[in-house]
Amino acid sequence: MESTRKQLIEILNKQEGHISGQELSDKMGISRTAVWKHMNELKKDGYEIEAVQRKGYKILSSPDKISENTLRWGLDTKWLGHNLYHFGQVESTQEIVHEMAKQGKPHGTVVIADEQVKGKGRMARTWNSPKGKGIWMSVLLRPNLPPMQAPQLTLLAATVLAKVIADNSDLNPQIKWPNDLLVNHKKVSGILTEMQAEQDSIQYIVLGMGINVNQDKSDIPEDILYKASSLKIESAEEWSIQHTIQEILRRFEDSYERYERLGFGAIKKDWEHFGYRIGEEVTISTMRKTWEAILVGIEPDGALRARSKDGEEEKLYSAEIHWGEGGYHA
Repeated sequence: MESTRKQLIEILNKQEGHISGQELSDKMGISRTAVWKHMNELKKDGYEIEAVQRKGYKILSSPDKISENTLRWGLDTKWLGHNLYHFGQVESTQEIVHEMAKQGKPHGTVVIADEQVKGKGRMARTWNSPKGKGIWMSVLLRPNLPPMQAPQLTLLAATVLAKVIADNSDLNPQIKWPNDLLVNHKKVSGILTEMQAEQDSIQYIVLGMGINVNQDKSDIPEDILYKASSLKIESAEEWSIQHTIQEILRRFEDSYERYERLGFGAIKKDWEHFGYRIGEEVTISTMRKTWEAILVGIEPDGALRARSKDGEEEKLYSAEIHWGEGGYHA
């Protein structure tokens, strides 16, 4: 049923004028009655469909709501999201994709939920994922990469989200190492990358993205309001979650393919363009010491590079950074 509906949407999406029920029946290998039933299901989903005798069907408009049908409508990716699943409420999209990966689902499978009740962040933290207010999405990737390069995909995803936000608003997003997106020093998005791998090869990666889109201040827990925000709060405008998801998927596919062709160099440049407090001084604490340093950039393995006052550079894989602006550290 799902593959038939997907095929119908693809045909209608490419059709400029009307298309007859018989032509749809022939192309899809189903009866005209089945075509009619599928059209009625699309109407229930909010599609406006014109049916003209002797001419056939034409989609006049698609709804601005989240469903497998509406997310596929107009999504012109080559492989990302062709296997796409939408759920109303889940514990965690990450866990669903892990299960799908073990079942053999293909590279580029995407799971999206309206709400997560046990959303996952880094370091076993929870991620507040209220219904219909944000983008709670996980992507299954099966890259041909050594495990040590997996962190590059987190950096790639961060640049994609930053570009989508910047190109669709007057906001100035910044990427706070290693995986957060900030607007006006407040967190609007986080990325979680989990990997199943052997010593020299990656079996699969589950890349999760949580984006606060249309929350009002009243939707954000009071104890984190000083450090968390949403695109709506910062831009003073409502965002289309459907169109934002589609643009993220399109851009991620383009960036991923560019990364496969050209390597990490272009991603590194993009990341450092958006990098939070790159070129500025921060306080860094590790188990060995606490010191003042200027953030210089990132390494190909995802490490943060910092330069101390005496000119010595150090690669940081894990550290407590006192960012100063925004009043919190990570």
